[in-house]
Amino acid sequence: MIETAKRLDGIGTYYFADKLAQIRRMNEAGDQVINLGIGSPDMLPPAAVIERLKEAVHEPEANMYQSYRSLPALRVAFADWYREHFRAKVNPETEILPLIGSKEGIMHIAMTFLGPGDQALVPDPGYPAYASATKLAGAESVYYPLEQDLNWRPDLKALARRDLSAVKIMWINYPNMPTGAQADLDFFADLIAFAKAHDILICHDNPYAFILNEKPLSILEVEGAMKHALELSSLSKCYNMAGWRVGCLAGNAEYINAVLKFKSNMDSGMFKAVQEAAVIALQQGEDWFAALNEEYAKRKEWAQKIMVLLGCEYEADTAGLFVWAEIPSFKASAEAYSEEVLAQAKVFITPGMIFGENGTKHLRISLCGDLELFKEAHRRVLAAIETNKIQLT
Repeated sequence: MIETAKRLDGIGTYYFADKLAQIRRMNEAGDQVINLGIGSPDMLPPAAVIERLKEAVHEPEANMYQSYRSLPALRVAFADWYREHFRAKVNPETEILPLIGSKEGIMHIAMTFLGPGDQALVPDPGYPAYASATKLAGAESVYYPLEQDLNWRPDLKALARRDLSAVKIMWINYPNMPTGAQADLDFFADLIAFAKAHDILICHDNPYAFILNEKPLSILEVEGAMKHALELSSLSKCYNMAGWRVGCLAGNAEYINAVLKFKSNMDSGMFKAVQEAAVIALQQGEDWFAALNEEYAKRKEWAQKIMVLLGCEYEADTAGLFVWAEIPSFKASAEAYSEEVLAQAKVFITPGMIFGENGTKHLRISLCGDLELFKEAHRRVLAAIETNKIQLT
């Protein structure tokens, strides 16, 4: 085999790829592991979305190449969605770029704006893709801590005292993954002022806006944000369409056109039937989110009960698709504790260290799984504790 490119040096296989392989081997050996680790929605999308997909695959243009900018109807639907849910005005002609998933957008942004000698501010804890995309673009990740006593927000005053001369973009994500922390418009306004003062592009990843969140927000609601921020949105979590790969990048026309220059060299457009169905998803009203969150609230209650059994402490007032909790002080690390629970209870819970150094003492439970699965996981953990297979001292 020829030598791989230097850009892959230090880029490992995504943690969950290896962990899923381990779980698969355990299942083959008869363990029947309950996986509470991955945020892959298990419920169906809205019925009308599935029906539109079925119809659209039979239409004459369904199998043709599509526009790099996607269907005008999809861009209009995203713009209407922004106006209705976020009170943000974006021009569907020039300020919206549908994506084949928002994770694609992270890579596109990095490759468009970063290169050797550049730096990007990356949250710790945070989604690993921010650092990976930054490195693949040839730039350097500069980690900034999310402060627990600031509700998992950065200390912008402390950040301003750093040398930021090489920083071009700052990755942020609220409601935050993995912590579930929420933002408010005052914080977003502070971010935009920080970006303006230091000539930094804020890249806000916003896929969890509607999950267990009473006040969905967009950074684009803040005055001046269109000049200093880009926002990624996704249909994966809020409409149960993770495998459909539909996302959106919103921002001013110059930034959108720059990203399009890269994106148009990477794909040949999104499947038309998926675009048509996505339009229907974006037109769903508050009743859809109410029903979705009613189910997630039940699951969250049981996820919190599991954390209590494990002696972990969590914040109750969080949003998003996960429960994030601090492990007991007598446990050496979240990774070791996760492995202990997996081995003894056959329940997988994600260790927080995969999200950064500030996650080494935390565990994360995903809310993606049938309610009965959470009850069974609770039963297994309780049994393992009562038989001293999981040590709590």
